[in-house]
Amino acid sequence: MLNALRSAFRLPELRRKLLFTLGILLLYRLMAQVPVPGVDRAALANIFNNDLANLFDLLSGGALSRFSVMALGVYPYITASIILQLLIPIIPRLQEISKDGDAGRQKINQYTSYLTIPLAILQGYGQAALMSSGQLGAPVLPQFGFSVSPLLTFTVVLSLLAGSFIALWLGNIITEEGIGNGVSLIIFGGIVSRMWPRINGLLSSTNGVVLVVIFSAITIFTIGLIVYVQEGQRRIPVHYGKRVRTMRGNRLMMVGGQSTHVPIRVNSAGMIPLIFASSLLIFPGTLASYLQISSTTWIASMGTWVSTNLSVGSTLYWLLYFFLVVAFTFFYTDVVFRQQNLPETLQRQGGYIPGIRPGKRTEQYLNSVLIRITFVGALFLGFVAILPWLVGMVMNQPGLGTSSLLITSSGLLIVVGVVLDTMKQLEAQLLMRHYEGFIR
Repeated sequence: MLNALRSAFRLPELRRKLLFTLGILLLYRLMAQVPVPGVDRAALANIFNNDLANLFDLLSGGALSRFSVMALGVYPYITASIILQLLIPIIPRLQEISKDGDAGRQKINQYTSYLTIPLAILQGYGQAALMSSGQLGAPVLPQFGFSVSPLLTFTVVLSLLAGSFIALWLGNIITEEGIGNGVSLIIFGGIVSRMWPRINGLLSSTNGVVLVVIFSAITIFTIGLIVYVQEGQRRIPVHYGKRVRTMRGNRLMMVGGQSTHVPIRVNSAGMIPLIFASSLLIFPGTLASYLQISSTTWIASMGTWVSTNLSVGSTLYWLLYFFLVVAFTFFYTDVVFRQQNLPETLQRQGGYIPGIRPGKRTEQYLNSVLIRITFVGALFLGFVAILPWLVGMVMNQPGLGTSSLLITSSGLLIVVGVVLDTMKQLEAQLLMRHYEGFIR
């Protein structure tokens, strides 16, 4: 790997792309230090023991923990992308556009950008209002609210909206001019930057060196397991029959007759199920925090029960987390697979699976394979999701929660996915120039 890196830096074009990518990531990290107007830094430092804040901070690349102008990160764009992916099978017009090749993808990306604007405004206002309400601790923006300070409120929301689109723009620049997927790399940079404060915090505690060694070993084992499963796939053989086509000059040419395969990944959903499950579980706890201050006794009691039993330290939270991750894995994989419309595409191109008739039988066969493969992937994601809780139980510290890993479960999935994708892109660039790459 080191030899391959040296080879990459010897090539002027690859060296420029790598340095450009690092430069943009450094620029993003510098912009993530610029706070929005009116932030109370002391109150902000005490707010990130909350799960909702930690989830948003993960997806903002660590910018939310400073409540900077980049606090939203690319999260509104990710949300818009997920919403459109779920709407494509439902809305016929979107289905037609998605099947229109590269032009269709550009149109879908355009709709995603349009949807990002209202989502960023709503999320920016809601996020600032939540952090200023006192529900998560001392108000971060004491003067926030149109009834209190309209100018400050408008400035904060506009700053967050602009920061989200700047983050998206920087990500697109990396994708076009650098190496790797820019949006993923921005999130990746924020996740990795949060690891060093975590290590320093462990070292400053009792038996800090031992804890760092234990948690590092668990994190490395988890990364190895994620890599093994992420790269796992079932290859379904596909044959293309020979066909006679009329070429220019009325010449007949025999085409087809090739054999290939369709890869179905063990984990086709990535980290999306973990985001869905986390968001769904965090919502009742957030709502319960408002119910607890109700003057009605039974409402306040219900809010206290929900807040207690759906917190990170409770067994019920982790069991629900596991089952929701498994359920969302099946749901999201099925949605994405249906969008690909693989049986119809194979039939249209003259392809068939040996021993399986084209059409309905092929669809049934592929669905049965997908269900079996996804079952393994769903259990794997569920295990990764509750791994911090399992580690805490083994160490007789069930309250550790997500702090029992150097990086959160969602963060590990992102880190592994981004590193593998970037390595493969570098591998392709090196192979084009006849250099030995990372992957053998």
